[in-house]
Amino acid sequence: MEKYIGLMSGTSLDGVDAVVVETNGTTINLLGHADFPMEPQLKADLLAVCTGQQTNLKVIGEIDHRLGHLFADAALHLLHSLHIKPEEITAIGSHGQTVFHSPDAQYPFTMQLGDSNIIAAKTGINTIADFRRKDMALGGQGAPLVPAFHHTLFGKPESTHVILNIGGISNISILQKDSPVIGYDTGPGNMLMDAWITEHQQVSYDKDGAWARSGQIIDELLNQLKAHEYFTRPYPKSTGRELFNLDWFAQYIENKHYQTPDVQATLLEFTVTTIAEQVIRFHTGDDAKLLVCGGGAHNHYLMERLQVHLPNWAVTTTNDYNVDSDNMEAMAFAWLAHQRIHDLPSNEPDVTGASRYASLGVIYPAS
Repeated sequence: MEKYIGLMSGTSLDGVDAVVVETNGTTINLLGHADFPMEPQLKADLLAVCTGQQTNLKVIGEIDHRLGHLFADAALHLLHSLHIKPEEITAIGSHGQTVFHSPDAQYPFTMQLGDSNIIAAKTGINTIADFRRKDMALGGQGAPLVPAFHHTLFGKPESTHVILNIGGISNISILQKDSPVIGYDTGPGNMLMDAWITEHQQVSYDKDGAWARSGQIIDELLNQLKAHEYFTRPYPKSTGRELFNLDWFAQYIENKHYQTPDVQATLLEFTVTTIAEQVIRFHTGDDAKLLVCGGGAHNHYLMERLQVHLPNWAVTTTNDYNVDSDNMEAMAFAWLAHQRIHDLPSNEPDVTGASRYASLGVIYPAS
């Protein structure tokens, strides 16, 4: 068994999730974790880039540098808190911060920032990053990458198990006996809800979904949002903040006089129904389960609405299966680092659409 660090900053931009795991590739034990905050100015600068505001190479390069130090500091902070020495760690797997993901354009690309040379130099630990572009070079979407990890953790049960990660974007992994692993982004997760409550309540998220619970769903608005072509597009598919953001949403509420809590309730229902309408397609067996991880697992109202829309499923969190729901993705990138160090496959071609299996990631040596 070897020790790896996983670093993850997702589309919610709420900081760095850092974990230390011990793994041999098939068994994964979480040894510790830490949430490392992102300072507000860096978050604001990232949001400006992610939502298409005017920028330049100097700004991009400086954000890349700042994020490199942020990820390195998160790793060192975690090691210090666990009394683990850097030399005990085989490698760091750093997802980086996605600022643009465009797999379906004429010239497909994805961009994650966070200079891995800085991470490797500052921590003294070999660092693996740039996980997505090899898959895209092979014709894949470069996302989602966690279904291969979910398959390793949970296997293929008799009845369907769907692992649902609700971060800024929602993605699912479908695990079924005698079937290939399927996974894709269903659409928005917390992203629009977080942006709306930040704008109107000056808080970063809707704790327990309380504000959404206080509102009434606006059926007209919900139907308009769900009419977007993304939701009928066949998988493999992936998306991000470059599509589902407040600027995109503004066209649906222009010249309307909706109550702000009602909009929040509708955005939550938008997330829930676009998830549930995908999940329900894969029901097999008498014990189908939806295992939720990511920040959305803490939204009590969202979890209740998922159960309402999936009455024949057991809706729970991965915590009930001894996998920390808050650290699933960071653990996945620690595992991806292990796969790269040992030159083992780490994508699922049936998920991403890549032409073959590949060991993803680029190694940045510490020495």
